[in-house]
Amino acid sequence: MRRAADEGAARIAARRLAAQQLAAHRFARPGQLVAFMGAVQAQDPAAARWAVGLRLGGRGGLAAVERALTDGSIIRTHVMRWTWQLVAPADLHWMVPLVAARLVARAARRHRELGLDAAAFQRAHAAFARALRDGGHLTRAELGAALRAAGLAPEGGRLSHLLGHAELAGLICSGAPRGKQATFALVAARAPRPGSPAPRSRADAAAELARRYFVSRGPATTADFAWWSGLAPAEARTGLEAVRAELAAETVGDAVYWCGARAARLPDAALARAHLLPAFDEYLVAYRDRSAVLADADVRRVNAGGGLLAPAIVVGGRVAGIWRRTFERRGSVTIALQPFAPPDRRARDAIGEAAERYGAFLDLAPNVVWHR
Repeated sequence: MRRAADEGAARIAARRLAAQQLAAHRFARPGQLVAFMGAVQAQDPAAARWAVGLRLGGRGGLAAVERALTDGSIIRTHVMRWTWQLVAPADLHWMVPLVAARLVARAARRHRELGLDAAAFQRAHAAFARALRDGGHLTRAELGAALRAAGLAPEGGRLSHLLGHAELAGLICSGAPRGKQATFALVAARAPRPGSPAPRSRADAAAELARRYFVSRGPATTADFAWWSGLAPAEARTGLEAVRAELAAETVGDAVYWCGARAARLPDAALARAHLLPAFDEYLVAYRDRSAVLADADVRRVNAGGGLLAPAIVVGGRVAGIWRRTFERRGSVTIALQPFAPPDRRARDAIGEAAERYGAFLDLAPNVVWHR
């Protein structure tokens, strides 16, 4: 029984590596990759950039991801679970309405605590629209000043919720970065409605989201999809049912896992590679049950609480340690590696190669330091 469970977990890990584009890189541009994934977790901006670069196989390096954020071919905004995500601009118009009402309803108590009601949100939306008209791109602080000028106090957590509510209303999204500062812009200017067909109903949108999720992250369960999307479990199941003919299913233990019908199979050499995943990476955050890739004994090392997921070392599809990076010398990046157990020579070499790839993405010389 134990052997069968281990073999099932190994198959799940291998297929996820391929589906998530970690070990098989189908896309050349950031916008293509993000559209394929549906959304990419992005509360840590530097981590999100590496999450995209890693899945592009390093094509274009950090500069390519920065260009995509600047020109708007990828957008950073609040979508799934009211967390920051990278999404394709064409997808904002159906994805945000799909998840927004449920998220706003769940935040109602916090909004009451902050003294935010429908009238306050309406006034904030009007203030943002005035401040950003004519294609403006403004920082968080500048939009806070616009609220203050309109008679709305932005302090005490109110600004975050007013901005987030405006994003979920489809009014604003990320603008072009201004140096190291993020900005906001109007969706109408930054991501005008595409000419290509989009899901026309809520049911169509749920089905499209399910399709993207299971093709890009499968094998996964319905519970995993409901967790990642934030949809009600019944709607998540309905979305899956609408596209199940396009998917393949496998039962492992007591759970049914779904993936793309033409899911890629990895050769042994690709599975043996190591990867340095950024914090909050989709390889972990996209699943309610992470046991196929993360041992129970190591959960607290990766997830110390508060929703934080540390940068992880993955070898053979399994989380094998954590890592961090610091910039101590000009032109270089220090990569501190902390495996959970001493790696054998083959794994150590693979992890070292993964560190080299991260340095190349940043266009910096990697200074690799091993810790126990």
